[in-house]
Amino acid sequence: MKTLYVVRHAKSSWKFDVIDHERPLNDRGLNDAPKIASYIAQHMPKPDLMMSSDAMRAKTTAFFFAKAYQIPENDIVLDHTLYDFEGRDLVNVIRNCDDSIHCLMVFGHNNAMTNFVNIYGNKRIDNVPTAGFTAITFDIEHWKDINQGKTIFTCTPKEL
Repeated sequence: MKTLYVVRHAKSSWKFDVIDHERPLNDRGLNDAPKIASYIAQHMPKPDLMMSSDAMRAKTTAFFFAKAYQIPENDIVLDHTLYDFEGRDLVNVIRNCDDSIHCLMVFGHNNAMTNFVNIYGNKRIDNVPTAGFTAITFDIEHWKDINQGKTIFTCTPKEL
């Protein structure tokens, strides 16, 4: 059995003159990310591995979750491949995860996150909102075999 936590980065800011990859979280994102991270850490088991897009808004969101789970920031695997908006690279990263990892948490971007949870989960989500969390279990032994799983938990900042 494998469990995947999928987290879309918190709300980002467009007010700075930076490239897309370097956009920071805005005030709402800086409020939502620690709030949802704390809630998730209280209700869902600690992941074995956290992986994040290396984009500023995604890794900052991941840092809040690491703090909530008491995981050192340096333990988060930053992967430029997760700077993916379609989902093909996201799927490849997950499928190549080491099988010793039973619970994986991934931080990334839309539309990749919404596409993934709708293809691999069994609960339709029209749009995974910023800082949205989805947990999906897979009845598999190897990550390379992911297929239709079971969506076991979702949470958004608006629900808190």
